Amino acid sequence: GVVALGAATDDGKVSLLVVVTKDLAAKVKAGDLIKPMAAEVGGTGGGRPEMAQAGGKDATKLDAALEKVFGLVEQALQR
Repeated sequence: GVVALGAATDDGKVSLLVVVTKDLAAKVKAGDLIKPMAAEVGGTGGGRPEMAQAGGKDATKLDAALEKVFGLVEQALQR
């Protein structure tokens, strides 16, 4: 499975976390998922195949960043 979490602080900063189970990590890498999600909120991120973290500056785009994970996972599984 894939879990994507996001949180926004009162000052508008964003934290993102993506975790991928080991059985999927060969096809779906958490680091590959987090980078475009972080770009959506004006930030950067990275990590390992099973877990990645990111931060951003635009909390108004948090929902869009989290929605993005569905398409990203679908694309990764089609490779």
